[in-house]
Amino acid sequence: MAAKKFNALPGFGLTMGFTLFYLSAIVLIPLAGLVFKTLEIPWRDFWHLATTDRSLAAYKLTFGASLVAAFANAVFGTLLAWVLARYEFPGRRFIDALVDFPFALPTAVAWPTMANIFAENGWLGKLLVPLGINGAFSPLGVVIALTFVGMPFAVRTLQPVLESLEREVEEAAATLGAGRLRTFVSVIAPTLLPPVITGFALAFARAIGEYGSVVFISGNVPFKTEIAPYLIVMRLEEYDYAGAMTLAVVLLVFSFALLAVINLLEQWASKFAK
Repeated sequence: MAAKKFNALPGFGLTMGFTLFYLSAIVLIPLAGLVFKTLEIPWRDFWHLATTDRSLAAYKLTFGASLVAAFANAVFGTLLAWVLARYEFPGRRFIDALVDFPFALPTAVAWPTMANIFAENGWLGKLLVPLGINGAFSPLGVVIALTFVGMPFAVRTLQPVLESLEREVEEAAATLGAGRLRTFVSVIAPTLLPPVITGFALAFARAIGEYGSVVFISGNVPFKTEIAPYLIVMRLEEYDYAGAMTLAVVLLVFSFALLAVINLLEQWASKFAK
């Protein structure tokens, strides 16, 4: 008889049952309740609530700013992860700890301060506003906030992969005559592409649902700096539950569709790492 492989966890049935229970209680049941409750709204009313001018402007800013912030985190987060994983320098541990700072810092503390810094009379605002760069109470402020909250996802997803890369492979490529650019393109980039896309997806998903940090720095001006999560909260405060649920379902559908596309990109990118 074939020897059984040792497994520290209980049997498959027990662990799978707990997994499904936990996933259903935390994720599936609340989402299903939202969808079924929204189905009670007539389609004509649903379409009207989902496509008002104010809603469309909020969608545009939410998804546009989230996309820009995710791209910024993918680029600069890759550079930051590379520096932290490949170089030793004074203060490296301190910088590495600062990467997780957005997770620990309460938004009620961070973003009033950021809004004051980028305001017209703030430290940075005094220099940027005369140049036409408004970092507070503008779409740029929304991008800054979403980039801040999404940065740890991009860095922490890529950093372990960089630390696990074997230097011997790069040295072998250099021994065979490959230059730095050829080594990076042919050896390093195929391995880094899947985690970079994963970090991009996580930062993007985090940005779409962000609320607390954006409220302070955006100004929440309808049709200009108002994001969809804030509009949902406004609808709830107005006791317009149908409008709030409609906006929430629209965000849910778009998020699932975009994440599905990103997952397909991850599968495509993983082929280059083989």
